[in-house]
Amino acid sequence: MTKTLADQIEDLLPQTQCTKCGYPACRPYAEAIARGDAGINQCPPGGIEGVRRLSALTGRPVIPINPANGVERARPVAFIDESLCIGCTLCIQACPVDAIIGAAKQMHTILPSLCTGCDLCVAPCPVDCISMIPVTGELTGWAAWTQEQADAARARHDFRNARLQREREENDARLAAKAIEKMRAVTAEPTNTAEELAEKERKRAIIAAAMERARLRAAGNAPPPEKKD
Repeated sequence: MTKTLADQIEDLLPQTQCTKCGYPACRPYAEAIARGDAGINQCPPGGIEGVRRLSALTGRPVIPINPANGVERARPVAFIDESLCIGCTLCIQACPVDAIIGAAKQMHTILPSLCTGCDLCVAPCPVDCISMIPVTGELTGWAAWTQEQADAARARHDFRNARLQREREENDARLAAKAIEKMRAVTAEPTNTAEELAEKERKRAIIAAAMERARLRAAGNAPPPEKKD
């Protein structure tokens, strides 16, 4: 299968999924470069070597890393101070490559071999128990990272996204089943007065509206937020 320009650009990115480029992951950044909407110098983890690789592919000139996106640096690894960790799971939710293990109200641990040094787990931590420790000495950019590591990080990121999508779909299916059952129960409620009938129809309308919102979300068309008085 012939690769698109975005595919080829993505292959040259370090796959840290750090969002420093200004996009939510490496793939959207690659697509933006391919469209001409982003510069080839917005990836600090790739460093100047990454710029050279993208330059060779796109024909654009080699330019320094845009300081607005960060600086090229030694590759860091996240470290959790276990004595301070409260088990809130916010870092786990933030990690784009599933490099953190733990459970709610239990101490969490970083798997150094899987950490891409993205920094995304630091800000959400409510107790400031996560530090980024440089581990590659004077080596920076691609000199501090290998293609094998990039490929592995990309695979974990893709697997995580697929897992989260599956969990959302399963949760939506459970909620839909509950809504259908609730609608049946409300419909079966006896009504002896106009007031009871009106109350039944009010409940049915609420459930129907909730089911429609869920349907729109599943179709990728989220309804606009409800206006508050």
